[in-house]
Amino acid sequence: MDKPIFIAGPCVIESAELLDVVACRLVEISNRLDVEIIFKASFDKANRTSLRSFRGPGIEKGMQMLGDIKQKYGLRILTDIHESWQAAAAAEVADVLQIPAFLCRQTDLLVAAAKTQRIVNIKKAQFLSGRDMRYPVEKARESGASDVWLTERGNCFGYNNLVVDFRNIPDMLEIVPRVIMDCTHSVQRPTSANGITGGDRRFVPAMAMAAKAFGATGYFFEVHPDPDKGLSDAANMLELDKLEDTLASILKP
Repeated sequence: MDKPIFIAGPCVIESAELLDVVACRLVEISNRLDVEIIFKASFDKANRTSLRSFRGPGIEKGMQMLGDIKQKYGLRILTDIHESWQAAAAAEVADVLQIPAFLCRQTDLLVAAAKTQRIVNIKKAQFLSGRDMRYPVEKARESGASDVWLTERGNCFGYNNLVVDFRNIPDMLEIVPRVIMDCTHSVQRPTSANGITGGDRRFVPAMAMAAKAFGATGYFFEVHPDPDKGLSDAANMLELDKLEDTLASILKP
């Protein structure tokens, strides 16, 4: 685990064209920096603030689109699942199944993900401490998961903001060897923008550097060529053009 793993991609699958633009750039960055970047996009955003918010193309079309990206660009794929029945279908394409933070204690979801034998990345709930994540990890491991990752994404106290306690990173490293910092979701201001999640992307690089100081072994960035036009998490996604410099800063000794 000498080099960190990077995870990057748009929050949600908006179009095949967007996936191509982002994947092509990720391959270029990966080659220049000699690091792995796992491609991330969601086929369904099932936890949007508003019923009217865009959710994505759904699992059948979405996994086909992600499969095309995997075949064309040779990138490993990460996507999140929200229901147990989605695990097997998503695992046909995805190398990493992500458990959303709000759902990290859902036993059936963890068990279903573990049984696929894919890597299971569990995002720490906004209402849990890092040490509390031993229990979701135990559920996944006892259900057959051979590789479990944990992701820090801040804590919420119900006041339209998140607070990141970076001590969660070393605490979770006592549970699993791979702990990832979600540098974009951690700058969210939940439901603070009239029915959508707000945020402040200018703090994304600083979140990454702080996580590095606390020993993070991976970094998660949602990116978009024009984040303000993104259909989900627009305020938090990092500009695609700024990703390479951000990764290069993390990689500096």
